[in-house]
Amino acid sequence: NPVLWDDLADIDIIRVGDTYYYSASTMHYSPGAPVLRSYDLVHWEYAGHSVPKLDFGNKYDLNGGRGYVNGIWASFLNYRPSNKTFYWGGCIDFSKTYIYTATSVEGPWNRHTTINKCYYDAGLLVDDNDTMYVAYGNTQISVAQLSADGKSEVRSQQVFSTPSSVGTLEGSRMYKRNGNYYIFVTKPANGQYILKSTNGPFGPYEMRQVLLNMSGPVSGGGVPHQGGLVQTQNGAWYYMAFQDAYPGGRIPVLAPVTWTSDGWPTITTVNGGWGASYPYPNVPRPPRQVKSPGGTDTFTGSQLGPEWEWNHNPDTTKFSVGSGLKLQTATVTNDLYSARNTLTHRILGPSSTATIQLDYSQMRDGDRAGLAMLRDSSAWIGVRRDNGQTRLVATNNLTMNSSWQTTSTGSEVASTSVSGGRIWLRVNADIRPGSGRQAKFSYSTDGVNFTSFGPAFTMGNAWQFFMGYRFGIFNYATQSLGGSVTVNRFDL
Repeated sequence: NPVLWDDLADIDIIRVGDTYYYSASTMHYSPGAPVLRSYDLVHWEYAGHSVPKLDFGNKYDLNGGRGYVNGIWASFLNYRPSNKTFYWGGCIDFSKTYIYTATSVEGPWNRHTTINKCYYDAGLLVDDNDTMYVAYGNTQISVAQLSADGKSEVRSQQVFSTPSSVGTLEGSRMYKRNGNYYIFVTKPANGQYILKSTNGPFGPYEMRQVLLNMSGPVSGGGVPHQGGLVQTQNGAWYYMAFQDAYPGGRIPVLAPVTWTSDGWPTITTVNGGWGASYPYPNVPRPPRQVKSPGGTDTFTGSQLGPEWEWNHNPDTTKFSVGSGLKLQTATVTNDLYSARNTLTHRILGPSSTATIQLDYSQMRDGDRAGLAMLRDSSAWIGVRRDNGQTRLVATNNLTMNSSWQTTSTGSEVASTSVSGGRIWLRVNADIRPGSGRQAKFSYSTDGVNFTSFGPAFTMGNAWQFFMGYRFGIFNYATQSLGGSVTVNRFDL
């Protein structure tokens, strides 16, 4: 543990045949709601996204507004055997619930329906008789029954009211086992409870505590919570939770689960806590090796791989792949947080290094391009072109306030002139949980010998932005559009 040190919170996890799938929150990143795939619950690869575009208003295009920390929150993923279809659903902006469907997690995913109410933190159960139920809510937990076509609500009722002694419960996941209905809920950010009904999906439900203030497997991180339960082909059960691990975000941790004779789940602990390791699950050996989260991307495919997400929706006319990643400037701004087409990649923990090879020969005066450590407090190394001159610069102190408005567009902390049209930019990020963690920038003119550049950047580790730090590749204009850069290679 963690099974994958990537920022992948609000897990929903399912098994279809011999394959496991995992969906996660992405807030303002696009495409949204990644789906990961595994054959053993331990090794995971990115497979697709359930939400191809954040099609929920102009703010998600960085057009007349910004959607930071809005967008894709805890949502559901499940599979309906009767029509061999995956269903994803989530409430956007506390307003409407959008449901997307696909017959393969790679896509294409399409908008199936819009339900004119918020299924907050929802979980989907496909019952034995093919009826679909959604458990949702904060503190007051409700269950909705969907129509047979999954496009509308037939019935909804509150099934549980959280006692004041517990406080808040949310993050619903709904299951059926041995004829009993369960709603698995979290007390953020330190507890997990389960509700059980022996009398059908609408209750009444009885509550039990599953964990409270349990120590986690990653030192310095939070209490494992939220997430979901999954049963293997051989009948064993597992719980995939996330552990707060800022500045890196929220990372998935796995533990075996057993059930008492009267039908309540118990987490298998190690010395009273969530184990740093457990025996490898008793499942069939994977048919192939999944794609490693590290490695090299030369952007030669017809589209970006599913491990990539943009900061808000991209302007698709301003980038291309096939012979490298070409980024034309898409926004005239002096604020990276308002610039479209910043491409992001999760940082692999506990520490990892990202390197890009940047062709800057087609930049125009006023353009800024480079590699960022991106969050509500950010820094970057990159190239700026001004008055026909090109400089390598390091910039830090890009900041947002608690309502995610820009409070500083950054300060230049190092500069040197460059020429030749090609440069390698590198950032090494230590995202172990805690304060004072640093990212260090360096550059190379030959791709072999790297020179440290600028002061180390100290990351923030507050949780309120929710998403952890990411590597961000950007190119924006401060004067006029028309310039471009090409990233020929990304190494993680």
